[in-house]
Amino acid sequence: MYPILEQDARFGGGQQPGFQPPPFGGGQQGFPPFGGGQQGFPPFGGGQQQGGAPSTPPPSYTPQESASLFAVDPGAIRGCLYRFTYVWLNNGSSFWFYPTFVGRDSVAGYRWRGFRWVYYGTDLRRIRSFRCS
Repeated sequence: MYPILEQDARFGGGQQPGFQPPPFGGGQQGFPPFGGGQQGFPPFGGGQQQGGAPSTPPPSYTPQESASLFAVDPGAIRGCLYRFTYVWLNNGSSFWFYPTFVGRDSVAGYRWRGFRWVYYGTDLRRIRSFRCS
């Protein structure tokens, strides 16, 4: 794709003839835009985020909570990645969530704040139950 230089001109080194630096901010032949990953590169900050927050609000209804007899585990909530998910926390809070990352002990994504999506993450032990739509 691009030649590897021992010293790049942008950092005070020499430049090989014919070298074209990659176009920053995306482009068809360059590196993906920040937060992307469309051309085989993982996005910054993790390898599972795809495109960020949803472009639409969540559903207008609130689903009914079902009793959860087991702890919330990564395998269970992983099935909700990139789907509107309603979350009930142990502290009584509940909200629409759009998960984009599931780790061993945590989940992150976007939480609906009434009129916009805000990036949010929490420990899985704080989640009482959840339901994907």
